[in-house]
Amino acid sequence: MHKFLEKYLLIIAMIAGITFHKQLFVFNPVIPYLLSLMLFVTYCRVTWNEVRLTKFHYILLTIQYAGSAAVYLLLKPFNEILAQAVMICILTATATSAPVVTGILGGSISTVAAYTILSNLLVAFMAPLFLSVIGSTTESVPFFSSFWYIFQKVMPILLVPFVLALLLAKVSPKAHRKVRHAQIVSFYLWATALTIVIGNVTQFVLAHNDGNYSLELTIAGITLVVCLAQFIFGRRIGSRFNNTVAGGQSLGQKNTVLAIWLTQTYLNPLASLGPGLYVLWQNLVNSWQIWRVKRKTK
Repeated sequence: MHKFLEKYLLIIAMIAGITFHKQLFVFNPVIPYLLSLMLFVTYCRVTWNEVRLTKFHYILLTIQYAGSAAVYLLLKPFNEILAQAVMICILTATATSAPVVTGILGGSISTVAAYTILSNLLVAFMAPLFLSVIGSTTESVPFFSSFWYIFQKVMPILLVPFVLALLLAKVSPKAHRKVRHAQIVSFYLWATALTIVIGNVTQFVLAHNDGNYSLELTIAGITLVVCLAQFIFGRRIGSRFNNTVAGGQSLGQKNTVLAIWLTQTYLNPLASLGPGLYVLWQNLVNSWQIWRVKRKTK
């Protein structure tokens, strides 16, 4: 039963999220605490000396910002909403759960942890400037207000678990070792969080259905291609630095909750369908990767 859940739990979580989306909406406030707890368990495998920025991280950042601008300019002549929906899926930062998935896949947690912190912090600075140039359909939001919102929503989830993990290693090495050897807990916590997130995304998509299915299908198709491309290119870049898994997760696994907020704040709210669908695509990719890894280790 345990091996079965390891391979198929994420698929089960997504199906449950879609099926019970109305009931799961009430659990949305729990997500940050689930993310923080699973990151704490994951970070117990990391030491401070392992977290450092390298050329690998800067290459990924270049792709993140230059790629989002290029895709927007390419798609804008066809449809502005489409361009915004796809662009934000590249611009947004790495998901806070990326280190957890990387650990499950046998990749470098410290490498992804460093990039996750860096990319989320830089998005807090860059996104308000970047998206303001494109133009907002909502009221102007002051830069500091945007920065502070992103900072207080994202950084505590990333940094507090890391600091607590380091403190636990100093204060109680025995307890730290126990947490370090209980990494499966983070997997189940992530599956729980994913169920709630998928439920929220399903609820959001249904609530914003305007009947324009041709645009919705186009957004779905292109965001799927972009999702696959980011995972593939990330892995190829990572392979050059002996960080194949870390590259794929750093570039492909996105903070879609942040992306939806940024879209609704600065862009056409309908464009938030892009990150809303991206969350499905990236977790299908993650489910396949985990299934493949577990099958090989069977």
